[in-house]
Amino acid sequence: MPRSKNKVASRRRRKKIMKMARGYRGGRSKVYTVAKNTIDRALQFSYRDRRQRKRQFRRLWIARINAAARQNGTTYSRLIGALRKSEVGLNRKVLADLAVRDPRTFSKVVEQVSQN
Repeated sequence: MPRSKNKVASRRRRKKIMKMARGYRGGRSKVYTVAKNTIDRALQFSYRDRRQRKRQFRRLWIARINAAARQNGTTYSRLIGALRKSEVGLNRKVLADLAVRDPRTFSKVVEQVSQN
């Protein structure tokens, strides 16, 4: 009795990998085993970097808030502490956006929380 090969599923599996490898250079888009290794690595990076992107944006927001806070005579940590104490519900993303796009409003926020 011949061994079963499950040709339909095998071809579908290979085609999926080769489709994902389109646009890669050389053997990475032509040779199945090379393409599979490359795709596995790419998928690992994309999984990891979806989490790292969140960290990187938080770092950027903190840097922007700190720069704007120092222009207003305070520091990042003092500003965040004052925001917590006065129970202002602005997160870092919104604060950083204010600092970049609307410095006057950011200054008013700093004044408001530093009075309390």
